[in-house]
Amino acid sequence: MEDSLNKQSVIPEKRFLQARFSAIRKTTAEYLTQPLVQLLAKTRMTPNALTWLGFGLTIGAATLIFSGYLFAAGFIVLAAGFLDMLDGALARGTNQVTRFGSILDSTLDRMAEAVLFLSILAFYVLNANPYSTTIILLAGIAMITSFLVSYVRARAEGTGLECKVGLLTRAERVMVLVLGLLLSQINYALIIALVIIAILSLITIKQRLVYVWHQARKMDSS
Repeated sequence: MEDSLNKQSVIPEKRFLQARFSAIRKTTAEYLTQPLVQLLAKTRMTPNALTWLGFGLTIGAATLIFSGYLFAAGFIVLAAGFLDMLDGALARGTNQVTRFGSILDSTLDRMAEAVLFLSILAFYVLNANPYSTTIILLAGIAMITSFLVSYVRARAEGTGLECKVGLLTRAERVMVLVLGLLLSQINYALIIALVIIAILSLITIKQRLVYVWHQARKMDSS
């Protein structure tokens, strides 16, 4: 009986910590983007235009990866990731939030991740080295788990449930991949980055499923 009570007290605490981490992440993003939002608000730049610009940069980064310029690609991916934060911030800051804009942003985010992981796959397929097989396998796993993180949130929000929690959201995945690309000349650096993305994405999937399960159970019982 006591063990059951302890478990029940731990679960709300975990949910609180996840929600708190999500709030910290949001506050940090707003702090980083707010100065540029104020500047862009005075121009004709739209959130959707920023979304397309970020996707275009990602295509450029993927081209660099495919060509073997992984270090340079890391900086481009970083810039594209920042634009991905900026488009939503601009939409909220200028009251330009639209349903289509949200769908476009989510769609291009998934396409951007696919393009980056596929470019890594393609490069190591065509340029074999002792680590190629491992990197190819990990890139495939990282791509699948990354998609599932976003899929769980999309399905949850489609049923009216909140699902913004999780250890490794898109912003963190981008940062880990950027570090892997920038340090790719160091043995195992890209492998370590892909392992981190794959494992932490799996943990995030579990976190989101548990978080949504508690919400759904509460709603179904009310």
